Amino acid sequence: MKLHQLILTNHINLAHQLAPVVALQPDLVLVFGDVAFFETPELTSQLQHLLPSAALAGCSTAGEIAQDRVYDGTCVITALRFDGTGVTTCSTIIDGMSDSFGAGQRLATALPPDNLTAVLLFGTGVAINGSALVNGLQSGLPSGVTISGGLAADGGRFLQTWTLGPDGAADNRIVAVGLYGSAIRLGYGNFAGWEPFGPARKVTRCIDNVLFELDGVRALDIYKSYLGDYATGLPASGLLFPFEMLGPNREKSNLFRTILGIDEIEGSLTLAGDIDPQGYLKLMHSSTEALIRGAETAAQEALKANPKTDLDDHASATHLAILVSCVGRKLVMGDRTDEEVEAVAGILGQRTTICGFYSNGEITGSGRGGDCQLQNQTMTITWLSELSA
Repeated sequence: MKLHQLILTNHINLAHQLAPVVALQPDLVLVFGDVAFFETPELTSQLQHLLPSAALAGCSTAGEIAQDRVYDGTCVITALRFDGTGVTTCSTIIDGMSDSFGAGQRLATALPPDNLTAVLLFGTGVAINGSALVNGLQSGLPSGVTISGGLAADGGRFLQTWTLGPDGAADNRIVAVGLYGSAIRLGYGNFAGWEPFGPARKVTRCIDNVLFELDGVRALDIYKSYLGDYATGLPASGLLFPFEMLGPNREKSNLFRTILGIDEIEGSLTLAGDIDPQGYLKLMHSSTEALIRGAETAAQEALKANPKTDLDDHASATHLAILVSCVGRKLVMGDRTDEEVEAVAGILGQRTTICGFYSNGEITGSGRGGDCQLQNQTMTITWLSELSA
């Protein structure tokens, strides 16, 4: 596996800027960038023209990740040429939030199943039920195929997000990348680092990912009472205070849900994924130090998840880590956001190229297969390499 990464800051003379990527003759090109790079056709058309045989995939962000830094207003392009791994991309239009499960099913049908090992999934970041999307995709995949990726962002505005796939850039498409064969080796890690405050409250009315009542009271009213002055900034300020989902007996699930929108008339909260109608929700908050420790834990998990890719056993191997972290974490950390990426880079080592983005939702893979979930407010890592021929 060979890699090349570049960071674009403008659309000027794109053919010249992209020349090193073209020279690599890549099989897969991952593109994570500011909304501005997707709103106009320049970058997409150049990529399609210069790389007609490469699979293109990516999305808009709330911050771009490259190596040990976080960027804003840029576009990070990471090109990969595999030695023994096949790549297929597909996309589907999502017709509103209620179509999330169906969109996932259509992607599963479009991906050839033979020798499929893993799927990278990039979804729109508004008007979507991320957990239903993952469940729909997973329902149609062969047993053991893992899914990871994330939902696009637009800098925390929650207005219009973009994905990039075989049909170009669009604000209403879900994109899947299938990785094929036995040469690919993957490790996954995820960890949050949030702490609870306030009591656990019973979900008394919800429909899928829309929460109407907690303890028989309008969910928005309860949420605002906890946020205080922060309530005036909803829904964006909700990124600072996610929910942790608890089971019917208040058992921990390690699943978090971010607010994507509010309805003042209904008094409801739209969350990024499904809610357990029999469960409880507890508000969470965090500190920069706790989130950085969480990122370190995610990196350690990724290394342990697949011992066959241990750096000590493959001293000359090339590795790629795709980091998808939540825009809410970025808001909490502020000027110290780089530190969570630096922590991951320090653990994964110098032979790992890092790319990724800050998202409206994170999709976590699992070394166990068939156990992939939508997360919020979590640092997630997909760490991949190839076995030597």
